Amino acid sequence: MTDEVPDESAGGSEPEASDSLKAFGEVVKAFRKRAGLTQERFAPMVGYSVPTVASIEQGRRLPPVAFVDRAEEVLDAFGVIRGAAKHVARKPGLAKWFRHWAKLELTATTLYTYENRLVPGLLQTPAYAKTLFDEQIPALGDDEIEANLAARVERKKLLTDRPHTIYSFIVEEHVLRRQTGGSEIMRKQVAHILDICARRNIDIQIMPMSRGHHAGLGGPMRLLETAENKWYAYCEVQETGQLVPDLKVISILQKRYARMRAQALSFEESVGLLREMRGAT
Repeated sequence: MTDEVPDESAGGSEPEASDSLKAFGEVVKAFRKRAGLTQERFAPMVGYSVPTVASIEQGRRLPPVAFVDRAEEVLDAFGVIRGAAKHVARKPGLAKWFRHWAKLELTATTLYTYENRLVPGLLQTPAYAKTLFDEQIPALGDDEIEANLAARVERKKLLTDRPHTIYSFIVEEHVLRRQTGGSEIMRKQVAHILDICARRNIDIQIMPMSRGHHAGLGGPMRLLETAENKWYAYCEVQETGQLVPDLKVISILQKRYARMRAQALSFEESVGLLREMRGAT
C-alpha cells in the first residue's frame, strides 16, 4: 500500500542508514562520551531505551524530535545536536519506491492527490497513521513503527511549510466513513481535515458514494508540477509504486483528475459533509 511506507499510507520497511543519519549518530556519540556517559546511563536520562539510543548512534533510525531536544539539554551540546538534526535526510521511514516522489514534493508548486483506499498521508493525524502501522502485515517492530510515524509527521509539514503550493485532494467518501482505529480516532481525523480546509491554498473534495461511476476508478493517483513547470505522476499498488514521467500518460491522468473534480462534491459541499461526519462519529 501508500504517504512513506509500502504505500504512502500503510506499512514500511526497516529504515536504511543514510550519510546524514550516520553523521548525526556520530555527533550524539561524541557528546555522550565527552560527558562520560555510557549508553546505559544516557538512555534513561533522555527517556529512551538503550537499543533505541544504540540504533540512533549507529545511524539506523530517525531521531525523534523529543530525543533531539533531550539529548541537546542533557549533553549541553552548544546547539550542535539540534543543528545536526536539521540535516538528517527524510529517507528513513519512507518506502524505497516512494522516496523519489517525496523528494519532488519538497519543491512542487502544484500537488494533486486522489485516494480511494485510505486518508492521504499528508492529511493523516498521527493516531490514524499509527493505526495503519500497528496493523501492518507482516508486523512491524516498535522501532520501525516509530521511524515510519516520524517520517509521516515530518512529511506532513509540507502543508504548512509551503503555503504557496496549490494542493488538491479528492477522497472517496467511504474512506472517511470507515472506522479505522475506532470512532474517536476517526472523529479527530475528520476534524483535522476540516481544520486543513481553512487554508486558502488547499482544496479538499469528497467523491460521494452515490456517484456510481467516475473517472478515477482505475485507482489512486498523484500529480505534481515543479517550479520549472514540469509535470510528474505517481501511482501505487500493494508493495510498490511507480513514478511516471511519460507526458502522454501524465496527460491522461490530468484529464481524469479534471473530470473527477467535476464529478466530486464541491469544496463547500465537501466541508458540509465533513461537518456532518464529525458530528456522527
